[in-house]
Amino acid sequence: MARGNQRDKAREKNQQKLAATKKGNGMSGSEQMREKDKVAAIMLAKQKAALEKKEADAQQSK
Repeated sequence: MARGNQRDKAREKNQQKLAATKKGNGMSGSEQMREKDKVAAIMLAKQKAALEKKEADAQQSK
């Protein structure tokens, strides 16, 4: 029966560890919006660069 106690204690320890890592992010609403806007600007720049590259490749292949 000793193994059952060890198993329970290991399960409890693991649940405490997971609960500590699952805490929500510490950003406020305005910080989240700034981060979202920053990521959106980066993605728009990447899309624009990819489109320009695609158009340049199309011009060269003609």
